[in-house]
Amino acid sequence: MFKRIKGATISGIEAIPIDIEVDATRGIPSLNIIGLAQGAAKESKDRAVHCLANSGIKLPPKKITISLAPADIKKSGSGFDLPIAIGLTSIALGLNFDTNQFMFAAELSLDGRLKPIRGVFPIGVLAKNNGLKLIISKENAKEAILSKALVYPFEHFLEVLSFLKGELKREAKIISVEQLHERESINQLDFSDVKGQYKVKRAVMIASAGFHNLLMVGSPGVGKSMIAKRIPTVLPDMTDEEVLETTKIYSVCGLLNQDNPIILDKPFRAPHSGSSDVSLIGGGVNAMPGEITLAHNGVLFLDEFPEFKRNVIESLRQPLEDGVITISRANAKITYPARFLLVAAANPCPCGYYGSKKRECTCSVAQIKKYRNKISGPILDRIDIQVNVPEVDYEKLSDDRVDLDSKTMKETVQRVMNIQRERFKNEKINYNSQMNEQHLREYCRLDSDSHAVLKMAVDRFGFSARSYSKILKIARTIADIDESDNVLPRHIKEAISYRALDWDV
Repeated sequence: MFKRIKGATISGIEAIPIDIEVDATRGIPSLNIIGLAQGAAKESKDRAVHCLANSGIKLPPKKITISLAPADIKKSGSGFDLPIAIGLTSIALGLNFDTNQFMFAAELSLDGRLKPIRGVFPIGVLAKNNGLKLIISKENAKEAILSKALVYPFEHFLEVLSFLKGELKREAKIISVEQLHERESINQLDFSDVKGQYKVKRAVMIASAGFHNLLMVGSPGVGKSMIAKRIPTVLPDMTDEEVLETTKIYSVCGLLNQDNPIILDKPFRAPHSGSSDVSLIGGGVNAMPGEITLAHNGVLFLDEFPEFKRNVIESLRQPLEDGVITISRANAKITYPARFLLVAAANPCPCGYYGSKKRECTCSVAQIKKYRNKISGPILDRIDIQVNVPEVDYEKLSDDRVDLDSKTMKETVQRVMNIQRERFKNEKINYNSQMNEQHLREYCRLDSDSHAVLKMAVDRFGFSARSYSKILKIARTIADIDESDNVLPRHIKEAISYRALDWDV
């Protein structure tokens, strides 16, 4: 007897359809699974057998083969438990119920309870796109219905069996996605808490509006981390496409909140400076997403930037340029999205007080050079905006007046975002920072005065070709803040000030 059940596996952040084929023939009684099953998927047959035994279902003494097709795709995850159990049951009991309209994705406990799995959201998207109904565990219900698929959640395997046999009636689970969108932001921080630092907040506003990478250099305690943690409060609201993509990533990693399984706020990730390259860029045995992918569409904050290992810092080159990271391993080659706003913070020297007016630096010139050389020129060149964060005097700390708060900054950022969306509506980019050379020629035309200012800066500071492009992109964003159609000399001058960081001793 032969039975085919529909399931899915995850590759990157997308779900791939998999046919679970179960066949029983004459021969020495055995149970084998074929089709490049890996890890938890390879163990699915054992969990399914125990689930059936504890549910009162006995397998026939035949040679049973479980094939996961297509055979050349590696399958992982415990979501094959349920479809395998359904296939084995149809053979054991001689049932011929129709399963062609369903996709199954759930882990099974040995006593038959359905357990949640990772990546059920992209599986739901796949089911919807293929016109299939999705049968999952009750704990995955809220996450799955976000895909707008017809979802049937169950608590026990016997309930699924009764439903397929027509003995149990169950309506598809539906919830209002709009209700989930109405929840308040969980971020309660505000830039009004940051005293002084107007220039730095201005730089943050420009960086957020054009999605320009940002480096802040300053002594300990001047507010670098405080500023970075508040950047998500001024970023533009996520589009529906960004919400979908970000939620997929967190679903695959198993990081969604079961009560509110949708990512509406821009992600903020702050890995420790001792993080490995695998934890940052992704990888491992199963090539899982790293911090840069979890920060996709949001902020990646690297505090104590020079303290990260050199190879970890250098691994940021590809994602900073391309917005994706390709992970190649012995058993997998996967490309993950990694379009994030890099916000890095660094001390000016190992002790942190080089150039301080309040404390004396104890570092030698050689120590300072070694410390700063941890950030290579190519990486520094890829960080659009670079600012010094000065120490704040007592008068500013005790001043209750607010120069820029998150609400004001976000209104400006959102307005500039709308300008960019209109500008790039026929392009494949969303932000000024993503412009290529053709875009620069079209949207950053300079008059003779602007050319003269930029030429003088390039000659004086020895800017590279990449720095030249970065200045034009930043200037375009500043012009958008001023609601100016043209890039003027004052915009060029301000953009240059964010590229002239004194990083030499």
